[in-house]
Amino acid sequence: MTTHSRRSFLATLGAAALGAVATDAEAATTILLQRRRLEKVGLQLYSVRDLMKADMPGTLARVAAIGYKEVEFAGYFDRTPAQVRQLLKRNGLTSPSSHLPWEAFQNTASKTFADAKAIGNHWATLPWIPEEKRKTVDDWKGIAAQFNKFGAAAKSAGLRFAYHNHNFELAPIGGTKPLDILLSQTDPSLVDFEMDIYWVVFGGADPLDYFKRFPHRFPMVHVKDSAGGPDNKMVDVGSGTIDFKSIFRQSSTAGIRHYFVEHDQPADPIATIRNSYNYLHALRF
Repeated sequence: MTTHSRRSFLATLGAAALGAVATDAEAATTILLQRRRLEKVGLQLYSVRDLMKADMPGTLARVAAIGYKEVEFAGYFDRTPAQVRQLLKRNGLTSPSSHLPWEAFQNTASKTFADAKAIGNHWATLPWIPEEKRKTVDDWKGIAAQFNKFGAAAKSAGLRFAYHNHNFELAPIGGTKPLDILLSQTDPSLVDFEMDIYWVVFGGADPLDYFKRFPHRFPMVHVKDSAGGPDNKMVDVGSGTIDFKSIFRQSSTAGIRHYFVEHDQPADPIATIRNSYNYLHALRF
């Protein structure tokens, strides 16, 4: 082989090797992107509310045994904040958020925030707006202004205020969706949102659209699934039609930090939360 031929051969071999390395790197990157997983799976305890009412310590123990690391409260069942925190500690759980009623923010805010802090919450979350307060566009604008006040008070107490949606915020009023009013007229430094993925889909909207238009506003999501069809029956997470992989791939855009399983009316609450946990724990996206 001549010197020129040898140089050409080595150059070709080197290029092929570099191409193989590049291809391997791209493949590895693709695999990594496809194999992201949820570090922690949380549970909104409304899913097991009857069990909590009957035996709160035992229910939290069962939740932890399934594998959940985080829980979101929907009532403390006559326990003090200190008792709640002790139960969490005993079961290796944390509680980033609690759902609290409108009146708690409006009438007893100081105690509400103090209790949330004592439990270890980072968010005080409003899950519902009384129907009589949300009839018109002006009502919704007034609610947004109220949220800013709730958010400022929470911030002063060392917490964050968040709002959890249902589907009624997606029904247009005067050509505008109330959820858009809330997102556009609240201060991101004061007000966060907890997207209920099921209710957004039920309301005919696309979670990804909201993530794109309002990035970093959704540090929490409720993960619940729909059977689809005309009635959108709620089903165990992973057994329905909602594309959680596509949604979770946009977690950075949305700002999602906590994922709470929820089912409003499970026939067998423990089976439902176990099935949902197993699906999410194994999910790679």
